[in-house]
Amino acid sequence: MKNSMWGKRVLAVIATATLALPLIAGCTASEAKDTEQRVLRVATLWGGQDDSYFRQQFTDAFELTHPNVTIEIVAAVDQSSMYGYGNTEEQPEVPDTMESLKKIMTGDNPVDVIVADTATVKSLIQENLVKQLDPLMQEDKFDTSDIVPSVLEGIKDLGDQSIYALTPTFSSSALFYNKGMFEKAGVEPPTDNMTWDDIFNLGTRLTKGEGKDHVFGFSFTTYQGGSPYYSMQQYYSSLQLKTFDDKAEKMTVDSPQWEKVWSTISKLAIDKVIPKGDEPQDQDPSGRYNPMQGDLFLSGKSAMVIGDYSYINQLIDANKNADKMKDFTKVDWDVVTPPVHPEAPEIGGNIYLSNLMAINSAAQNPDDAWELIKYMNSEDWAKIKARSSYEMVSRKSFIKPKDGLDYNIQAFYSLKPIPPTNTNLDKLYQKSPGLWQVNEKGMEYFNQVLENKKTPKEALGEWAAKGNEMLEKLKKDPKATFQ
Repeated sequence: MKNSMWGKRVLAVIATATLALPLIAGCTASEAKDTEQRVLRVATLWGGQDDSYFRQQFTDAFELTHPNVTIEIVAAVDQSSMYGYGNTEEQPEVPDTMESLKKIMTGDNPVDVIVADTATVKSLIQENLVKQLDPLMQEDKFDTSDIVPSVLEGIKDLGDQSIYALTPTFSSSALFYNKGMFEKAGVEPPTDNMTWDDIFNLGTRLTKGEGKDHVFGFSFTTYQGGSPYYSMQQYYSSLQLKTFDDKAEKMTVDSPQWEKVWSTISKLAIDKVIPKGDEPQDQDPSGRYNPMQGDLFLSGKSAMVIGDYSYINQLIDANKNADKMKDFTKVDWDVVTPPVHPEAPEIGGNIYLSNLMAINSAAQNPDDAWELIKYMNSEDWAKIKARSSYEMVSRKSFIKPKDGLDYNIQAFYSLKPIPPTNTNLDKLYQKSPGLWQVNEKGMEYFNQVLENKKTPKEALGEWAAKGNEMLEKLKKDPKATFQ
């Protein structure tokens, strides 16, 4: 086992070094002459003793091409501090990631670069804790013309149209559809920029069969099981509906907008256009592993599903091995942009910018900080990382269909990410973990709608009343919990 692990580590180092060779060859003469040894401190929100994954993903190649720079990874919150949480009567304090991050940004030995998500970066911008990058980009003629427009616009939205961070990668989703099912039903397949109502209407037309032969027209996820209460967040997130106000003092669910959401989704579930979550899951009678098991799209149980970029790998693998799987027929598929609301026609797709890189306003080594960000967002780096299976690189020239296939790859990056509204939300949940229970309480009332025991309006009104009681208790005792 040890030899195996050692072999894997050696291969990982060799692979990184090999990929970096073209970049090393491109170093300028001035870089070659630079002999000053420097330290660059990079902050992450969470981390532990083993930072090898982060280094392999982001910093190893930079250190190979910049031998005089040593990178230190500094976690705002040590994950080991969470061990034992939930196992004792006296709960340890949940770390405040934002306050912990500020400490390592403003202390005696401040970090230089911050790698964080959109909500965190927006908060840092609002508090003037990170540098504006526009002047540096102009000075170095940093070209942004090849960066995915929706990614760049999402970044600008964080800083009032100025750029305070860049991200080398992003993750997103698209609407996968089974071309054969649409052709067989004589229905035109979905197209880009359709509304949710358009897709639900198509889904209704593709829904058919009973019992084990039932086929859903649409599913928010690729897998079986799970209440639509959680997955329908994809439907209303771009509308920026909130469960409670920004101070967590008053419920906001008793509204016409929320009623429309619950009415729409509950009717689709009751009519079996989408899974309700209580359907029996398929089991292989032999007990053997079946890659189709639990997968609504691969098993032909849903004509359309929302899936992330990495789901393409599963489809490719399944089709390649179709002859090895009993009763499996290759899936003829394509993708289009996820559905949108008319009120927000450019927003959707679960686009996440989780690896935004910004420079600390108090950075000790701002020059190398900019070099790292510039390097990580370069064409050379994108060319190397475009092979990634799980995220997409931000430079669109290197985003291409996998395995020589021809599908609508632009569907994954045509829409804009949802801008964060309440950057204080994480802090509220850290201060009052019972807020999670306020959210979870909603599922109890939503299930009553699915069971035809209450109308959406009645259920939302009762959730609002009960939620307000819970919020009042949390206001008096932030650590309160509920049965």
